[in-house]
Amino acid sequence: MASIESLLQKCTALTHIKQLQAHLLTTGLFQFYPSRSKLLDFCATSSAGSLPYATHIFHHIPFPATNDWNAIIRGLAQSHQPTNAITCYISMSRAPCKPDALTCSFALKACARALARSEALQVFSQVIRLGFKADVLLQTTLLDVFAKTGDLNNACYVFDEMGMRDIASWNALIAGLAQGSRPSDALELFKKMKVEGLKANDVTVLGALSACSQLGAIKEGESVYNYIRDERLDDNVIVCNAVIDMYAKCGIVEKAYWVFDNMSCRKSLVTWNTMIMAFAMYGDGVKALELFKQMVQAGAVPDSVSYLAALCACNHAGMVDEGVRLFESMAVCGVSRNVKHYGSVVDLLGRAGRLEEAYKIINSMPMVPDVVLWQTLLGACKTYGNVDMAEKASRKLVEMGSNSCGDFVLLSNVYAGHERWEDVGRVREAMKNRDVKKVPGFSYIEVDNVIYKFVNGDQNHPKWREIYMKLDEIRFRIKEFGYVAETNYVLHDIGQEEKENALCYHSEKLAVAFGLISTSDGSTINVNKNLRICGDCHVVIKLISKIYGREIIVRDRTRFHRFKEGSCSCRDYW
Repeated sequence: MASIESLLQKCTALTHIKQLQAHLLTTGLFQFYPSRSKLLDFCATSSAGSLPYATHIFHHIPFPATNDWNAIIRGLAQSHQPTNAITCYISMSRAPCKPDALTCSFALKACARALARSEALQVFSQVIRLGFKADVLLQTTLLDVFAKTGDLNNACYVFDEMGMRDIASWNALIAGLAQGSRPSDALELFKKMKVEGLKANDVTVLGALSACSQLGAIKEGESVYNYIRDERLDDNVIVCNAVIDMYAKCGIVEKAYWVFDNMSCRKSLVTWNTMIMAFAMYGDGVKALELFKQMVQAGAVPDSVSYLAALCACNHAGMVDEGVRLFESMAVCGVSRNVKHYGSVVDLLGRAGRLEEAYKIINSMPMVPDVVLWQTLLGACKTYGNVDMAEKASRKLVEMGSNSCGDFVLLSNVYAGHERWEDVGRVREAMKNRDVKKVPGFSYIEVDNVIYKFVNGDQNHPKWREIYMKLDEIRFRIKEFGYVAETNYVLHDIGQEEKENALCYHSEKLAVAFGLISTSDGSTINVNKNLRICGDCHVVIKLISKIYGREIIVRDRTRFHRFKEGSCSCRDYW
């Protein structure tokens, strides 16, 4: 008689599985749990099977064996509702038969997919009690849970305690650090991995590229890309997409396009979308829309992301009419508009000063406007000093329960721009009462493969005195070019001199000054900022690029600014 494994391999549909089940029942083999468990596992996890049917079979087994539970928990962990696997695991813990290492592994995978950190800790405590702690697969899965849920300290602890580490362990921690709050540590771990002689694979380089993208670490990114090419990992379209994204987020759009144009593998829709968004963030709306047309001509069907990228391109380039036409064409092409599309067109109109049109768009939406839409309108009101519209947007945000510091700061900025200091004080008092904290500004710069972080007024850097001396020199030289500090960006009722001093030590200025004293003449300076660059810094860095003959790329929260010879790629439209 053929083995259960060979019979299962011949099952290509649920009807075949049911026939095999009937055969096992009539021959009495269904009571022999290894055969039953293999049938359950195949039914629960294979494309030919059915998880609901496997669950139905399971519930009719009087005394399920451990492998029966494992089959169902594994299937549920892979399903669209991984939390059901956790529930099943808890039920098993109360049953006569106890979990084994595989059970715990499947339960932890479910926790990772469901981002269920507390449940993962409970599973891990049981792992320790049952003596499975030394299992490499279990430790790697636990590490993955902590990394995906942002518990990076515990992820590092598990990694450090592992007696043996396989490539999956390294990949899980690198990805977790990169996507969490520690991208610099992700790059250090990537280097350490290579030093220890482990060969990075496509998953590893995706984590490293993600870290480079967040930090704007172009030299590290190029090093990773060189490794990718040496190991021929660029045959993978997902890796190529990540390389394009890395170059784009480091502000090197030409290299992003070179990778795009020279791919040996077939471009996916994600590839086109990534490149269109790269041109959008760089402010080159013309090239972005040209690429959008090329994509259609190449046979790729634009999706909602494609349209969002094209709308962002129009937004950053000030192509208002083109953006509105594109937005309206979505309905004709059968692509559903979501909140992000409405947000983009509201931002487009708001940046152009067409606040009433933007307000009407929000009120005409078929879905409920989210907080971001009203914040977008509020930001446009700050730019154009429209107090009435700002108050409308602010009231909506309060009604929606938003407690973001940005909402209060923007409204405060509008009042401050009109020197309505009483209203500014009222907004600040509301912030204090609600315990709203302002997000501190900081900037990153990479010098000699080391990432440096600066905050406003920073004096923690070992070379802070040299940096401040350079800033004094910059202040003196830019005044020769007619620079006058734009003190309207200092939103405090203080004297003119204090306002000028407050502006001088913004984090992006400190990073640029450090770049000037730490890199060779003529080399490009790359700065990555967590907030939107302020207007005064924008003016100053334009002048620095002219006076010192440097190309300076600043990536802020929303876009890139490429300063060269006294001009910016955004053409002062941002």
